[in-house]
Amino acid sequence: MIGEASGGHKEVAGEAIKQLPWQLVVAAGHDGRGFAGGWGGDVGSAREVGGDRGNWWWQPRCAAVASDGEGGDSAWVEPLCHSEESSALLQFKQAFFFNKSVSSDPLAYWKLRSWKFQGGGASDCCSWDGVECDQSTGHVVGLDLSSSFLFGSIKSSSSLFSLVHLRRLNLADNHFNHSQIPLEISHLLLLTTLNLSLSSFSGPIPVEISRLSKLISLDLSQNSGTLRLEKPGLQSLLQNLTSLEEIHLDKVNITSKLILPNISSLATLSLRACGLYGTFPTSIFHLPKLRVLNLHGNHYLTGHLSEFQHSSQLQKLILASTNFSGELPNTIGNLSFLDTLHLSGCNFLGSIPASLNRTQLRYLDLSYNEFDVGSMFWLWDLTSLTTLLLNGIDLQGSILSSPANKIQHATVGLSNSTALLNFKWLEFDSCNLIEFPYFLSFQNQLEVLSLVKNKIHGQIPAWMLNISKDTLMILSLRGNYLTGFEQQPIILPWAKLGLLDLSHNKLQGRLPIPPTSIHVYSASNNAITGKLSPLICTLSSVFSLELSNNNLTGLIPPCLSNFSDSLSVLDLGGNNFYGPIPQAYDKGNKLELIGFAGNRLSGKLPKSLANCAKLKILDISNNLIQDAFPSWLGTLTELEVLNLQSNKFYGAVRSPRTKFESSKLRIIVLSHNSFSGDLPTKYIRSWNAMKSIGEEEINRPTHYVMFQFLSISWERHFFYTMTMTNKGVNTVYNKTLDIFVGIDLSSNKFEGGIPKSLGDLKVLQLLNLSNNELSGGIPSFLGDLSNLEALDLAQNKLSGEIPQQLTQLTFLAFFNVSYNNLTGLVPKGNQFNTFQNNSYEWNLGLCGESLSRNCGELDAPSPTLSLSPVDFEGNNDSIFPSGVDWTIICMGFGSGMTIGLAIGQMLTSKYHEWFLETFARKKTIKEERGRGNCKLTRECFMKPILCLALYISSSFNCLV
Repeated sequence: MIGEASGGHKEVAGEAIKQLPWQLVVAAGHDGRGFAGGWGGDVGSAREVGGDRGNWWWQPRCAAVASDGEGGDSAWVEPLCHSEESSALLQFKQAFFFNKSVSSDPLAYWKLRSWKFQGGGASDCCSWDGVECDQSTGHVVGLDLSSSFLFGSIKSSSSLFSLVHLRRLNLADNHFNHSQIPLEISHLLLLTTLNLSLSSFSGPIPVEISRLSKLISLDLSQNSGTLRLEKPGLQSLLQNLTSLEEIHLDKVNITSKLILPNISSLATLSLRACGLYGTFPTSIFHLPKLRVLNLHGNHYLTGHLSEFQHSSQLQKLILASTNFSGELPNTIGNLSFLDTLHLSGCNFLGSIPASLNRTQLRYLDLSYNEFDVGSMFWLWDLTSLTTLLLNGIDLQGSILSSPANKIQHATVGLSNSTALLNFKWLEFDSCNLIEFPYFLSFQNQLEVLSLVKNKIHGQIPAWMLNISKDTLMILSLRGNYLTGFEQQPIILPWAKLGLLDLSHNKLQGRLPIPPTSIHVYSASNNAITGKLSPLICTLSSVFSLELSNNNLTGLIPPCLSNFSDSLSVLDLGGNNFYGPIPQAYDKGNKLELIGFAGNRLSGKLPKSLANCAKLKILDISNNLIQDAFPSWLGTLTELEVLNLQSNKFYGAVRSPRTKFESSKLRIIVLSHNSFSGDLPTKYIRSWNAMKSIGEEEINRPTHYVMFQFLSISWERHFFYTMTMTNKGVNTVYNKTLDIFVGIDLSSNKFEGGIPKSLGDLKVLQLLNLSNNELSGGIPSFLGDLSNLEALDLAQNKLSGEIPQQLTQLTFLAFFNVSYNNLTGLVPKGNQFNTFQNNSYEWNLGLCGESLSRNCGELDAPSPTLSLSPVDFEGNNDSIFPSGVDWTIICMGFGSGMTIGLAIGQMLTSKYHEWFLETFARKKTIKEERGRGNCKLTRECFMKPILCLALYISSSFNCLV
């Protein structure tokens, strides 16, 4: 705004200034030039207009400038905040805590630091960070507290709603503690911009927002998936908001058909992952000002693309992961402003229109559709294209998989140049490629290259080491048939490389060493040999180092315990490393996963592991560690998975002497060691994560490592592979951090009874206590473990009956109580009707329909042997031999047994090796059940009539 205050109107101008709440801020020189002032952190300015000193000029968001008209001092002023609004803002501040972890923006800061009292009262709020005042009235009209580390709830009585002059309100990227958006938001009738995104609001969206008829931009997106729009739905919410230009409701739970009122001013409609279903109304494509349409992740939303007009303003069309189908219309080329086309994961088919070359595409993702790509020569006309994703599309026969001569031929005759496009982002995963596309050799600006799960054989060509040396940040070649590098350098040449994935190939020879810029390096599941190079210790920025399932050998370099302050994942399992585990784990390290399983590591478990405060998975199974139970691990309050299986641990499992005691532990595997004593009742009592599944566990994301380097943010999701014995079978678990809950204490020397504390673990899915020395009965409280899928109590000394309560376990798929001393009727009903005879074998006192023994047979009295002879006419009903016959039988039985044992001893001594090879049991789940046979056979010496058959079948095992 330009005004004039000449000498003749000096007093009038001055009076106008006095009537407003102005504050003198700064004075300029006598020539009236060079005014500059600050507002809310933004720099404004007041400059001379023309050559006359008496002129003054308003710059937006700046103070007023006045002159005395006679060449005297000039000044510019800014409005003072109204006292009641200052008080309201300070009261609003008091409702929140400062929490640095709640804002994700790297530029976030505590804006409320400048909000304070000064000189006995509130300082001018118009100068506070994030506060915008009207230039003429001094009222607060804008509040931008985005990314301000705010934590707390906004209540309906909040002083915020007294700021009735607000036009712009931005509270994005904070944490409002899952509180609801108050209905009182509707008091702010002058609002034109409302942004509550990324702020952990929950509950229903108040329909009262529809009263804010002046809204131009509404953003309620990304609120943790718990914010919802209830009936009557989107149309009702928006029906009065006819001036809207931007609607952002990403991840708001709408779960309805998409019905919009006619909002002709709409330029941006973003409804990502809202649960929309039904048919998409094609009329939305024809909104005259529509520039951005984002429907990503509405899996049940169907539709097709209509014909497009030349007048369309559409710039970004994002339909990924919806149920859109059909062919792309040729008129898509009429979208002359189109720069983003994201159609991955839909059901489109047919050819890709060559008319796309008339657009301004920079980003093109056609992945996972049924397109016939054809030759794709038109691709080279898209001179602005920098990102191309064609995952899941067969590229055989296209220009992208052509050899060098066709690539060069394709560039001839291009309108602008004969050079190939310079891409920044390329993804050709699962595209049936059999070699590296040769056009890559011309790329010198690539940042991301992904060729995952193709059929590329042989060595990585030498020219690949020369592409994009200064720009490449992500290189993923996982899941091919690569054997190595044609020319492997000491250190790979890409100076900015942040992620390198060479896993699931056939790499041989020494381990490739990435540059020191690396954040994530995976070379697992190859055939890499040799020792780890000392250069691995130079990777001080690495987040995740995954080298499992190779043939690496030697000592684990001691530096791997502390060489990187950022290391979160260290997986060296399935190799041939030997010697001790690295000893020095520094305090403050970020390790979340340590995987040393399946090596030949020995010695003791280093107590410095207690410094890994963030550790979630510790797996050192299948090694040669000889130590007592590491009760000091109880200090690791984040620990979820502990696997010590198949080592040489010994002694009692003692409860950790800590306050928290492994409350998050959900998987513990101690099997195949030499632990002894009673089961750890107190320790079991502390496993709170096995007792119930809270909201956090239900919604917990897959474990990932998130990192950012240069211009790219990247989430690396990973699933740790671990082997456990479940349902009698060694099972490989690829997602152990999902909500699987299991306990395996089998094949130890535990004794005593089954503790009652196990009955509190209500979400337990696996319980394996087999092959121990447990005694007493099977407790009925195990029937309360309603999620139990596998219960293995075999090879113990359990007695009594099988509780009928176990039939309540409707998910129970595996049950084994064999080789115990159980008696009575086997329960019937539900899952127990599916278990076979071998679930109960070698429990001679059990009976029932599941077994071959009828309970009536066990209850019948034993027959009395008659010593009277049987007459020739068969008058004696006894079926047993006479006394004389018994004498003859016993003589034969005794001499036969003596001779048989002598011959057996002679044979097993003379042909010992053959005997062992022929009759020794294989090492399976039942490898130790021979002990039970031997015990049973010794008992049978006391009951020869009933146990003769058992003795003969098991005597070989006892002899061995």
